[in-house]
Amino acid sequence: LSSFKSTLEDLTSSDIMTLRQVFVQRIVGLLPRQRAILSNGRVIGPLEENEKFEAADYSVLYQFETDSHANVVLEQVKDLELTSLDPDSDTTEYRSELVMMISSLRRSETKQKRLVLPKLKDEHSILMLPPSSNTSLVMNMVVLVNPLSQAAQKMVPIIQILMRVIPINLTVIFNPLTKLSEIPLKDFYRSVLEPAITFNSDGSQTSGPSAIFSSLPLSPLLTLNMDVPHSWMVQSIYSPYDLDNIHMASVEREVFAEYQLEYILVEGQCFDAHIESPTPGLEFVMGTKRTPNVYDTIVMANLGYFQLKGHPGAWNIQLREGRSSDIYQIYSYYQVGGSSNTSSNQTSIPVIVDRFTGALLVVKVEKKPGKEKISLLKENVNNEEEEEEDEDEDEEDEGSIVGVISRLFSDSGTKKKLAHKEKQDGTISIPNNETINIFSIASGHLYERFLRIMMLSVLKHTQNPVKFWFLKNFLSPYFKDFIPKMAQEYGFQYELVQYKWPRWLLQQTEKQRIIWGYKILFLDVLFPLSVKKIIFVDADQVVRTDMKELLEIPLGGAPYGYTPFCDSRPEMDGFRFWNRGYWKNHLGKRSYHISALYIIDLQRFRLLAAGDRLRGQYQMLSQDPNSLANLDQDLPNNMIHNVPIKSLPQEWLWCETWCSDETKPLAKTIDLCNNPLTKEPKLVSAMRILPEWRGYDTEIKELQEKLSYNQDKDPLQDPSSPRKQKHVHKEL
Repeated sequence: LSSFKSTLEDLTSSDIMTLRQVFVQRIVGLLPRQRAILSNGRVIGPLEENEKFEAADYSVLYQFETDSHANVVLEQVKDLELTSLDPDSDTTEYRSELVMMISSLRRSETKQKRLVLPKLKDEHSILMLPPSSNTSLVMNMVVLVNPLSQAAQKMVPIIQILMRVIPINLTVIFNPLTKLSEIPLKDFYRSVLEPAITFNSDGSQTSGPSAIFSSLPLSPLLTLNMDVPHSWMVQSIYSPYDLDNIHMASVEREVFAEYQLEYILVEGQCFDAHIESPTPGLEFVMGTKRTPNVYDTIVMANLGYFQLKGHPGAWNIQLREGRSSDIYQIYSYYQVGGSSNTSSNQTSIPVIVDRFTGALLVVKVEKKPGKEKISLLKENVNNEEEEEEDEDEDEEDEGSIVGVISRLFSDSGTKKKLAHKEKQDGTISIPNNETINIFSIASGHLYERFLRIMMLSVLKHTQNPVKFWFLKNFLSPYFKDFIPKMAQEYGFQYELVQYKWPRWLLQQTEKQRIIWGYKILFLDVLFPLSVKKIIFVDADQVVRTDMKELLEIPLGGAPYGYTPFCDSRPEMDGFRFWNRGYWKNHLGKRSYHISALYIIDLQRFRLLAAGDRLRGQYQMLSQDPNSLANLDQDLPNNMIHNVPIKSLPQEWLWCETWCSDETKPLAKTIDLCNNPLTKEPKLVSAMRILPEWRGYDTEIKELQEKLSYNQDKDPLQDPSSPRKQKHVHKEL
């Protein structure tokens, strides 16, 4: 650069003009007398003969260039360590020139030009809409769209809003597919979007925009879903209807529902500052100065991703006390569009949630002095003997490195060892005051009815305190309103958890497959880090034993335990796909396990980075539409060689479809599996298979009547039922 400058200074004015002329003709591509603007490697032009480029245009161009390129480069360059450069040469002027050159290179790589469509015949496939107001300042917009596509559904309301705000001369060119193998659109779409806040005649703000669906077909079964920006967590807060099963022929009036934006995401990536690799298992907490730990999460190996949720305002993110803060310290952080800091040994990261697009962070951490050789996660997956030795050494020396490793993710490791004594039969003794954590997912009023009965069956068979964990994403407003009353009546705890499907992970589109994904893909990040073990129980299951017994079964170093599919009903052999083909070769002598009931050792699960392994395999296999037909079962069984499964005794799960009638008396839980032969409805199956089911169902209905909850009768049959008062529950 310096030699180029000195040569340039020696040139005469005529030489400089000749040099610029050659540059403009050969590099920029302008002909004589043509005009253009050159900005950071981008050519704007050539301008028309009468076209003006005034001061306001330059101002807009400057703002665009700085926002889209220069500022992004500046944030990186100002923190750059130029080790090979003489410190005296590292000046503000030098870095300014470096920003200019890098911005120009980035801009030169994007050779985007305005696409000018040729004149087309407008008899059939072109729609032209002039601006609604007479003005000389008009924006020309050409839209090329397949009218029978999901993109068109989303595009149309946005264009309608733009036409109300900006004078647009709109040309729509319809470009449909000429051949279709199936109906391209299977849903009705409305956009809830307004150009400005609206007010009533008395000056008060209106209730806000709404979506109205009219003239819907009567016979199909419909589901109401929300399509929201990725950074939003939106929940239904009121509806007397089953929004998963809307049958318009059964509705006397209109179906209505209210939704609310509850949280805005705080997402980020975390890397080791010196080796530039993710730090899986690193724990973060987010809160305020008064309450530092309001939300917590862990860093994934997948892209170093982490996710938290919050409300608009100022937050602080810190390393969680324990192993994470013992080994690591914050090296630097950068919030996109916000603050940044590069000073070492920081204790917290300030985060401002001030926009609906959420907050995006890039965090770098480093190991503390003396901790460089300590690994956050332990690599020995299957060496149980070594683990037992580690535990013995931990009792002798809690301060040793081995002791620290054995207490990973546990703030009370020693107390747990003293409490969980091994019985003579090899099982673990669980004290009667230890909480049993039960996780379940339900969607729709029918499965929520099953869920309440499952909960009651768990409570009837144990003396231990029970805490239920429900995925909030799919629960109805009615269930969320009723569950605190049921908790008060029966004396259990509950928690509503939620997690946003990461944008980088291949998204499922069918609701059932989304639910399956949540059952297996986010177990390491879905629950607070204080939860050690949790049992998943399907909503349509009935428990006949103390679930404490399942907690007492040692998993032998595996992160989770599943029950194998029964093989005692021979008439179903033709449906046992795992006994032939790919699955027979893949499993070998191992069993294919059912996902209706399983226990997860969350400490071990996180220790082995099992969630990262499962997500990585899912991302690879889900590219093929023929893979993972039963996502929640196929994925853990496919990964059995990398993430081992403890096979639970067969009596822990009985279902009539696969298990013989002779084994039913031994069943500890009974699941209402679908039967591909009979296709019997689940309500009919429940009353036929489970003699106790009617009693549980009656007990729940009596509680609902006692609390004046008549909504469970079927709101589709009673659309005029009065609106209940909203219940507000504060959860993590």
